[in-house]
Amino acid sequence: MKNLSNQPCLIARSLALVGDAWSMLIMRDAHAGLTRFDDFRKSLGIAPTMLTGRLSALTAEGLLEKRRYSDRPPRDEYVLTEAGCDFLPVLFAIGAWGRKHRGGGEVTRFFDAETGTEIDPVTIDRTTGAPVGTRPIRIVAPDEPPQGR
Repeated sequence: MKNLSNQPCLIARSLALVGDAWSMLIMRDAHAGLTRFDDFRKSLGIAPTMLTGRLSALTAEGLLEKRRYSDRPPRDEYVLTEAGCDFLPVLFAIGAWGRKHRGGGEVTRFFDAETGTEIDPVTIDRTTGAPVGTRPIRIVAPDEPPQGR
């Protein structure tokens, strides 16, 4: 597979960074408040070398920031950056799709910590106000002019 990070499609570029399950789950756990290596490892059951690689990539790409919280012994934590915080709606959109198409049985649910209400995400096009996925789309290459009605 060719390098997706050089593609003009922003979906392809983004998947080059967070398109694997471990990265998505690390971001989920970071949004749930986990910051330390051992906490991620315990939550995910991921091999330490795999976790190290994913945390390094997410840090290098600016979704997480590595911060030292102990000098003796040296220990770091991983905190969400602005870009990392902006990733939460993506996770919830994937979760909403999963609820519709992969639900059944017992599933994890997400609640607003302030109101206690279950989160029911909807993705809306800002310009039309239409829910994304209810209208046809057209993909336009960078060198093509957009075509209106």
